[in-house]
Amino acid sequence: MRLATLRVDDHTVAVRVDDTSVVEIAGAADVGALLHDPRWRARAETADGPAHVRQGIEPRRWAPVIPRPGKVICVGLNYAAHIREMGRERPEHPTLFAKFPEAVTGPYDDIVVPGRLARALDWEGELAVVVGSSCFRADRTTASAAIAGYAVLNDVTMRDYQYRTTEWLQGKTLQASTPFGPFLVTPDEHSTSAEVRTTVDGEVMQSARIDDLVFDPADLIAYVSELVTLSPGDVISTGTPGGVGHARTPARYLANGSRLQTAIDGLGEQSNLVRIEV
Repeated sequence: MRLATLRVDDHTVAVRVDDTSVVEIAGAADVGALLHDPRWRARAETADGPAHVRQGIEPRRWAPVIPRPGKVICVGLNYAAHIREMGRERPEHPTLFAKFPEAVTGPYDDIVVPGRLARALDWEGELAVVVGSSCFRADRTTASAAIAGYAVLNDVTMRDYQYRTTEWLQGKTLQASTPFGPFLVTPDEHSTSAEVRTTVDGEVMQSARIDDLVFDPADLIAYVSELVTLSPGDVISTGTPGGVGHARTPARYLANGSRLQTAIDGLGEQSNLVRIEV
């Protein structure tokens, strides 16, 4: 099953996305709100609200799949190839950092960045895991059962700000810079061998299978839940593969007018225009 959050007039609504139609789920303002109902799956499967022709939906009407996640927990250095690319040792434990909810933006929205913050703007295509049930100190089995689904995310990063100090947060949580969506796809329809691809101006920059992850989604939920309760609608972004601009020689970054596209097999594709304000 596919779920999404659709912009309708001056509000949003959670929808079930079928092959040719998009069906509103009554009483759910967005997918995050829907997931707080333990019966979310049944509500989505039986939804019979107003329907929209999928092909006729203007791309910018797709909102971030979870517009206001309670937590966005990100993982660094989690693809074996990317670890080698960055000259790091394979980690014994996940490398964690966070984004604030304000960093999230729609899968087709422009990424608007003031010029002073855009000197080293990089891409990081990632698989995002969305939590569907509360869990605390979960084992792998419980952690796996807590996964509501998967989505596409791009952890757009200001490399100069990231490396100002040893803490990464300031380079990772720029307002409205993290495209998220368009869909949440439930685990039964997701392949663990899917490929993540990041394209800039038509050139493929990243391409890797997600089974190259050092710590998989169940590992990550179990690990994070040792520290804090994970709640429905929380997001764990699992890390990026090799091919980031900062690791290239010479380094390459996003520029004004760059078209950033991020896709994962079976989960959909994002397309975002980068606009740098002078």
